[in-house]
Amino acid sequence: MRPLQPEQPLTQALTGFSEIAGKFDLCLCDIWGVVHNGVAAHREAVEALAAMRRQGMAVVLVTNAPRPRQAILTQLAQLAVPDEAFDAVVTSGDVCRALIEQRSGEPMYMLGPDRDLPLIAGLDAPRVASAQARYVLCTGFFDDERETVDTYAELLDDFARRGLILICANPDLVVDRGGKIVPCAGSLALAYEQLGGQVIYAGKPHRPIYEMALELAQVKRGGPIARERVCAIGDAIRTDIAGANAFNATSVMVLAGIHAQDLVAQSWAERHDWFSRQTHRPDYAIPHLVW
Repeated sequence: MRPLQPEQPLTQALTGFSEIAGKFDLCLCDIWGVVHNGVAAHREAVEALAAMRRQGMAVVLVTNAPRPRQAILTQLAQLAVPDEAFDAVVTSGDVCRALIEQRSGEPMYMLGPDRDLPLIAGLDAPRVASAQARYVLCTGFFDDERETVDTYAELLDDFARRGLILICANPDLVVDRGGKIVPCAGSLALAYEQLGGQVIYAGKPHRPIYEMALELAQVKRGGPIARERVCAIGDAIRTDIAGANAFNATSVMVLAGIHAQDLVAQSWAERHDWFSRQTHRPDYAIPHLVW
């Protein structure tokens, strides 16, 4: 195990969020991997969010789901996540719709499943075959249970050759769906960039989704929120932790998410070594979100 560099402060271990709750006025919390796993809600996480709000914090759920917030609100209700657990929801889909509106009327190829069609509902975004498209909207794989990035190699190569912009509605590379890791739109976008294609990302770790979340929280609280009083909780280094660090928010990583295989069964010394080898390091880490 190689030692940490002295200029890299160790991630601080938490047993419960209550240990640091007094430092913050706003929590920006990831949904998938923290609040639920796509099949069932994590009850202790839900209770922790409700406890934050009882203490006076605002809670905005921030997700890379490529759908408008109403679809996520419906899903949360189906998973019995109560309204008391959060003040607002911001999705990658919300940011993505604004990007599509900027291209009103342009023919678009939608790369993704029909369940994501609500993303473009009511927008002037004519769907066409790939050969007629002026740009690409990527929401994910048509069949994320069976397909891989290689399935789309020829299609992506054609887009790159034609110089089409690809709007990525979900920058996540993978997600944990009921214990199974499945690929997301971000993995297609990354492959497209590697071909020389231009990608615009709608969600985390990019600033627009954080700015939208902060604005909603300030409206809810009726006043400004200092950046040093903002924390962001998530389970993914590449999106949640990178985004929080770039936004100058305090980052809290949930270990039992998409990096669970690397972290859950490890000692804290081994976890610190793993963090030292990543592109971004969380300020705090906790096995599961609990109060």
